[in-house]
Amino acid sequence: MSSSGVKIHWESPQLGKRAPQAVSVTPSLPLASPIPHGRRGAEHILAATCFYDWRCGPDGPPAREYAPPLRRRRAMKLLLVFSTPSGGMETLNRIRSRALAASGVDCHVLYTNEGSGLQNAPGATVLVYRETADILELIRREGYDMIVVCSHVVLLEQIRLSGYAGRLVFEVQGLGTPQQAEEFLRDYGSVLRFCADGLLYPVTGHLQAMFGGAYPELPQFCFDDPLDTDSFGYSRFPVVPYPILGWIGRIEPNKNWRELASIAEALVPAFPQLALWMFEDASLYDPAERQSFEQWRRISPVAGRLTLRSNVPHSQMADYLSLIGDSGGLLVSCSIREGFGYAVAEALLCRCPVLATDSGGVTRFISPGQTGELYPLGDIGAAAAGAYRLMQDVAYRESIRVQGERHIRERFSAAAYVAHFHAMLQAMQAVQPKRP
Repeated sequence: MSSSGVKIHWESPQLGKRAPQAVSVTPSLPLASPIPHGRRGAEHILAATCFYDWRCGPDGPPAREYAPPLRRRRAMKLLLVFSTPSGGMETLNRIRSRALAASGVDCHVLYTNEGSGLQNAPGATVLVYRETADILELIRREGYDMIVVCSHVVLLEQIRLSGYAGRLVFEVQGLGTPQQAEEFLRDYGSVLRFCADGLLYPVTGHLQAMFGGAYPELPQFCFDDPLDTDSFGYSRFPVVPYPILGWIGRIEPNKNWRELASIAEALVPAFPQLALWMFEDASLYDPAERQSFEQWRRISPVAGRLTLRSNVPHSQMADYLSLIGDSGGLLVSCSIREGFGYAVAEALLCRCPVLATDSGGVTRFISPGQTGELYPLGDIGAAAAGAYRLMQDVAYRESIRVQGERHIRERFSAAAYVAHFHAMLQAMQAVQPKRP
């Protein structure tokens, strides 16, 4: 692809199209080399669809694979759909759309709501359409070869019923708590069976078990999400004179802010100068949880140590995480369930130690005692002990920081993701799209 860049804009039927900007997109690795025969673990082939199942054990797919060019007369045209540009999904779409565009895929990103993530530099055409009729007209006009719909199962059904004749893949990056996941399958399981041509999700045990058992007849693609290992990472700043306990998430049950508060309270006696930094998207929250959180801020002595930041531009988060890591503090992830866990992975990339619950996807990043610390959900004593060791044992802490950063850089590059995504695109060509 030319280094002159791709056109970037976002548009809304209500607000009109904003002026496109040209940005430089230069791939950091060649993406036209053949895929080498690296170690892939238990790779399964479904003869009916030529589908490669990347559910390949604890080590996952090889980190250094490059995608072959698609053998088509024109570029594959792809639409990625999600509800709101915020959090990990905005990060994922920004990284993968830029990388896929650089590899020859004509990639558009569609959101059904505006959100704070629109402030971040996207990597492809970014669209904001609220109305279903506008979305269906866009699909008809653009003629997408494949559409990947993340979480928005109602829209998935509407696209299929509209007569869309291309391949339709349903993506899941997380379904919240186990109870919420069960409710999802109960309420929408039949829609996926009759509307989706394939399923896509990250290498996460509970998602693999749930979808593998519920939809054995559907092609399922399971591989790690990418990180921006080229431009997002550690920077050195003057060291702050107090340790910082960091947290990134939404004020809602699954992100479990209450447990963070309890861990902070347990650590204060050992670290009297401890500061608490929380990063949220203030536009997305559970109302009951927000009310409880504001009450905690009014009455808890620990709340006086809190600095709360909302909608920080993604480019600045690397600086904050670097500061936390150099302060002698750490990031705490208290989630009940995580599909991938971008906050954890990005913290490690910035040399910020992480203490996390064993919530699913984070085990792709954290090997206890090597790249981070895990604790059982709800065990505040174990969490405080893990945090204390990370903060007090300097040699152990530095080993964690070095190994954590190396692990992310070696295994979660955009090039590896593009290789797997291209393999999915090719495999889906053998799948006959469903008809309404």
